[in-house]
Amino acid sequence: MIVLGLTGSIGMGKSTTAKMFSDAGVPVHDSDETVHRLYSGKAVPLVEAAFPGTTADGVVDRVKLGARVLGDAAALKQLEAIIHPLVRADADAFLARHRAAGAPIAVLDIPLLFETGGRGRVDKVVVVTASAEIQRERVLARPGMTEEKLASILAKQVPDAEKRRLADFIIDTGEGLEVARAAVGEVIAKLSGDSGR
Repeated sequence: MIVLGLTGSIGMGKSTTAKMFSDAGVPVHDSDETVHRLYSGKAVPLVEAAFPGTTADGVVDRVKLGARVLGDAAALKQLEAIIHPLVRADADAFLARHRAAGAPIAVLDIPLLFETGGRGRVDKVVVVTASAEIQRERVLARPGMTEEKLASILAKQVPDAEKRRLADFIIDTGEGLEVARAAVGEVIAKLSGDSGR
């Protein structure tokens, strides 16, 4: 089974592209969705122990937790040390399930693949990209997003040009959905050829 890492900077259309892989029948593990699940499950007692008062009714209160960790590098590191291993274990279980089921390809959707040293966990990497103008427009349209927040997020991410340089495949979502969907189909066809060898 080929493990395909899917990544891209904020606002590049990664979630939309992940859905295209899923629609094409490729199993996709979504790190963000896994965190949501963990925040109402396994992670709750661990987060409460580390950051008392940030959970209620068996669920992590993301607003309270955000207020505690954002802007505090040590607290953020502490939170990542709780969450990252849980997400990774979930992804490993997902891969084992699909490998056993004989899936030829599986996708790990990892927003910070390069930033967290995830390259070694995947066979190939797809980077989702768009022009800086499109990216800015998409992100600033999100509720509560400001120029400052966007600048701070981008400062923590490996630059798009560097991600593209490190990619095995690039999907440009700035050309429209049909072009992106066709590119997804090409990646799957190429990898299906590789896995058949």
